[in-house]
Amino acid sequence: MTQKDLAVTASNEEPLWKQRAVERSTRAVKLRAEQKVERFLDAAQVIIMEKGTTDFTVQEVVDRSRQSLRSFYQHFDGKHELLLALFEDALRRSTEQIRTAASGPADPLQRLKIAVQLLFELSRPDPATKHPLFSEFASQLMMSHPTEVAIAHAPLLALFTELMAEMETAGRLRASVRPRRAAALVMQTAMFIARSHSASGENVHPLTAEEVWEFCAGGVSGRIVQS
Repeated sequence: MTQKDLAVTASNEEPLWKQRAVERSTRAVKLRAEQKVERFLDAAQVIIMEKGTTDFTVQEVVDRSRQSLRSFYQHFDGKHELLLALFEDALRRSTEQIRTAASGPADPLQRLKIAVQLLFELSRPDPATKHPLFSEFASQLMMSHPTEVAIAHAPLLALFTELMAEMETAGRLRASVRPRRAAALVMQTAMFIARSHSASGENVHPLTAEEVWEFCAGGVSGRIVQS
């Protein structure tokens, strides 16, 4: 680039003070938007905990958050998008909880066991939980927004794939098993059993996290692993 080109480029650029001012302004707008979204999410969460259901209206969320209906629709297309946001946030938090819990043991099999058992426990419907991971709207979302739900599960799938890859590296994974596919199978097994077993009302002899783990361990390692 010639000196003339550099001079033209410099003259066309915004002054640094103006760039900094715009950046600060943009950050402030982004922060305010994030705060408004969090207030809507918190309000919806409180309502779900109080009612024990997702049978609420957008207006209830707006009133509880002390914000405007106009502001709500600036951030969400509607109730389903709000529920999707809650669902995605719950999965993200649960993924981090599982990652932290499973980071302790050196044995990859023990790490996977902790992850499977904790996922099972977190997936059981619990009206008192602050994370509506699997209340009744989860199944509805899977039917109405399968692509978005799959995207929401991506961090959890990535974590379980990592754990399976560690199993493979340690020679603990069956030769015919691929880490990512095994991760998906184990995840879906733990979550489905936790949800469907609780929903069936079968509480005389409920399945335990240990039973779910032994079943999954047999599938990925080729043998039942005794604790």
